[in-house]
Amino acid sequence: MAPVPSIVAPSPDSTITYGAHPDQVYDVRLPSGPARGCTVVVVHGGFWRPEYDRTHAAGQANAFSTTGFHVAAIEYRRAPRGGWPDMSSDVRAALDAVRKNSDLPRPTVLVGHSAGGHLAAWLLHQPEGAGLLGAVSLAGCLDLLLVERLELGDGAARDLLGGEPASDPAGWSAADPAQLGIPPTPLIVLHGTVDERVPLEVSQSYASRFPTPQGRVELQVLDGCTHFDLIDPASRYFAATVDAAMRLTRRT
Repeated sequence: MAPVPSIVAPSPDSTITYGAHPDQVYDVRLPSGPARGCTVVVVHGGFWRPEYDRTHAAGQANAFSTTGFHVAAIEYRRAPRGGWPDMSSDVRAALDAVRKNSDLPRPTVLVGHSAGGHLAAWLLHQPEGAGLLGAVSLAGCLDLLLVERLELGDGAARDLLGGEPASDPAGWSAADPAQLGIPPTPLIVLHGTVDERVPLEVSQSYASRFPTPQGRVELQVLDGCTHFDLIDPASRYFAATVDAAMRLTRRT
């Protein structure tokens, strides 16, 4: 995976624990201007691996706070130290903790990039996702079987789930947003045409399962956009990321 954007962002306003493990924390950023009364939960990517943590999404999280959102950037245990059982438990617990935090507005939008897009889409189907305004997937790994077939991240999906799909079909199905059916709340899928890490066809494969009349999945293809442009506030494509989150808040 290529280096993430080198964006200098101020430190978060606070870091809150939701469990005993060092990775069971989330960073809070408060609006720097008029508040929108909505919380954006940022779910970072990195092919689910420990080399990448929430700090590489700090610029994105800070940019959301400057547009009036309360922001919670969650951390979670990653493979191979954690693997899917620990990771899935962590993101559910993190979302639950954020939504119970009385200092953060209850209306909540998930925004996940790459592997974080997979986690955000998956969370929509979990009990902790009930009542969310929706989610935004940024170049997300939304179809795990395709991610595996394409060998993205040198077998990242296989490492995440501890083996090939044939070894645990039920486990793969339960972890794969593409196999969980229509999301119960809106999912806006953004993907660039020149993504060098997660090709556009991954989002296209996911979106093709849920045609437009269902009204829950919207695919927006961005011509010339790379993998990291969607989380880089210095990129002209980042405006689409903010706009997607804002559109979900206007659906209330």
